[in-house]
Amino acid sequence: MFEKQKSYTDLLGKTNRIVEGTVIKGDIISHADLRLDGKLTGNLTADGRIVIGPAGSVTGDIKCKTADIEGRFDGRIEVDELLSIKAKANITGEVIAGKLAVEPGAVFTASCTMRNTTKQSIPTVNERQQQAG
Repeated sequence: MFEKQKSYTDLLGKTNRIVEGTVIKGDIISHADLRLDGKLTGNLTADGRIVIGPAGSVTGDIKCKTADIEGRFDGRIEVDELLSIKAKANITGEVIAGKLAVEPGAVFTASCTMRNTTKQSIPTVNERQQQAG
């Protein structure tokens, strides 16, 4: 009667699409990848990859694993792995990413924080003092 929610690996290769001309006001939560060529005013959360196409526009917050942006984004974006900003993109707001790639020609008017993606962390001052004895 009730279906078990599919894991991300079950959804690999499946992409939700929001086509050009579609306007959504509200939040979207996706357990699969998502491509947006329409306009979203709201927050977007995905377990996988988000692509904002050249005609796409997001005003709100995004949280995802990886992202490619060709269109417009205004808000806060948090990407666990790679954020790729294409040449025609226009980014405004706050960016938090593991890795960042920005093509020449992109408009990038945002504060940017890079996450430490290495498994080995740098010891804190207290940890160094404890190690020293």
